[in-house]
Amino acid sequence: MPFPEFEMPMVTSNMPRVVLVEPDCDHARQIAQVLVKEGFALTCATSGEEALGTIEETMPDLVVACTELPGMSGGQLARRLRLDALTRNIPILMLTEDASPGVEREGLESGADAYISKSAHPDLMVLRMRALLREGPELLQVDEASRLRRARIVIVNSPREDEDEEEVAEDVPETTLGELLWRDGHTVTSIERSDDLIEGGWLRGADSPDCLVLELGSGDEDLKFCRLLDARRQAVLEAGGIPFRTLGIVEASRFRRQSSGEFFEAGIDDLVPSDIALEALAMRIRTLAQRRMAQDEFRQQEIERQQNALTLEAARAKAEMAEALAQANMELARTNERLLQAQSKLVQTAKMASLGELVAGIAHEINNPLAFTIAHADTVTRTLKRLQGVNASDEAMSLTKKGMSRLESMKLGLQRIQNLVLSLRRFSRLDESSFQKVDVPAALDTALALLAHKLGLGIVVQKDLQAPAELVCQPAFLNQVVMNIISNAADALADMSTDGDIVRGRIVIASRLENGRYEMSVSDDGPGLPPDLRTRIFDPFFTTKPVGTGTGLGLAIAYSVMEAHDGVIEVTDANLPDGRGIGACFRMSLPVRMTEEGPVATGRAA
Repeated sequence: MPFPEFEMPMVTSNMPRVVLVEPDCDHARQIAQVLVKEGFALTCATSGEEALGTIEETMPDLVVACTELPGMSGGQLARRLRLDALTRNIPILMLTEDASPGVEREGLESGADAYISKSAHPDLMVLRMRALLREGPELLQVDEASRLRRARIVIVNSPREDEDEEEVAEDVPETTLGELLWRDGHTVTSIERSDDLIEGGWLRGADSPDCLVLELGSGDEDLKFCRLLDARRQAVLEAGGIPFRTLGIVEASRFRRQSSGEFFEAGIDDLVPSDIALEALAMRIRTLAQRRMAQDEFRQQEIERQQNALTLEAARAKAEMAEALAQANMELARTNERLLQAQSKLVQTAKMASLGELVAGIAHEINNPLAFTIAHADTVTRTLKRLQGVNASDEAMSLTKKGMSRLESMKLGLQRIQNLVLSLRRFSRLDESSFQKVDVPAALDTALALLAHKLGLGIVVQKDLQAPAELVCQPAFLNQVVMNIISNAADALADMSTDGDIVRGRIVIASRLENGRYEMSVSDDGPGLPPDLRTRIFDPFFTTKPVGTGTGLGLAIAYSVMEAHDGVIEVTDANLPDGRGIGACFRMSLPVRMTEEGPVATGRAA
């Protein structure tokens, strides 16, 4: 609602925001002039319906509403504001022309915080508004837990002379007020005012009163006492506590004078005349006590919320720490596994290097005497042939033939030794970590020659080599991978013997070039591998052989060699035609690139 007679000042963040709901334009203009002059940021409305929209839009610090409104009444407006979670904490000051106890009680029960007459001096209304704003906006509607707690009300009587004690005993309205509040379920205490009353710690402890009801006279001592109480309340507030509320009962004649505003300036929250109806006075006291209890409940909820937040943060930090620890353990386990694999590779590499040097040395040592032994065998053969042409007796001729036969057998044995030495020399090459051109059929023959002691037990080896004969790869691919797989297949077939009788088995070695990959497979018709073992056979130190028979490193090394070639190795069922068992089939696949000289295995140097 605009007010063209005066200019509205610029609103700042520290100005209290007030919504004035008044249908009488003249009276609203008078109130607005006073409030704007006193530094309030004012918004006006002429009806309850308009006020609801304005309050929702501006979220003011205080609502000043007339009890008689067109359409929705002031009490209905207060009730609507108290039902909304966003507006239930806004203090409400009612303006009324009818100051009867019934009207005030109805308004307070609907949710209003205080009442003031429209005819009251504007300065008194400003003081009343500032008293409501002192309570702060962080109020909550009293929940069930707060209703169950009894409000602690203390009635502070003015000090009386000794001669007046009997009169007080005959006329004790405070006792009647106390009985009325007690019947409402509140805890009521009546004490006499003294200077020691403020110095005690009972005003700031856990059992501090919710509302103090003060008898006020016309002297300066009453104002001084109110200021001392207000200072104590400020100390409680600064210490993080919820200060008590104060209601003063002043002489009716002084209440209607402007001088009663001195009590609001001294810190009083509510002020009533001494001739107020008892039920209206009890309603005022209950309203103040409930607002303090609501603030105390809000504070407890806030403390609980902060404690829950701290507990949640500690739990989250603990969970993050546990997750980080679990992640660190996983990284440590993976690192340990890599170390074990690296250690196994180093052990195998060292063993292969030592074995290569040993085999090379032995082959060299055997090759020297073997060479002149074969040469001398040839000399002896020529000599015996010459003796056959010389005239000799029949016995000499028979002995010569027998010597020639034995010598041919010796030469055959020496030739086998020479082939074995050649195979050993090929196997013992120390540069097998580099990529080079390898004759696949020749390398397979070397491997099979070294495994002859295992394959000689009735095991037939079949070859189906459809891939090119030459392949650029690491010699370890054939010397270690294929040889270990053929050795395992021979062991599996040898384990199928029954009652000491050797059962004939079959090993099929096949190769093909398909989709740019060099594929080789080694199949047997043995018992095969159970599915639960196929995921573990490539783990270092895992073996199905008896203790002391195998190290469990052969297939682990084969897997690492295939990784060095960027290849894959897998095991499936063989299912060979006319096979004696399911069998196992190890398939190896290496990526290759075609050159003019043939397929070249790609990969990285180990």
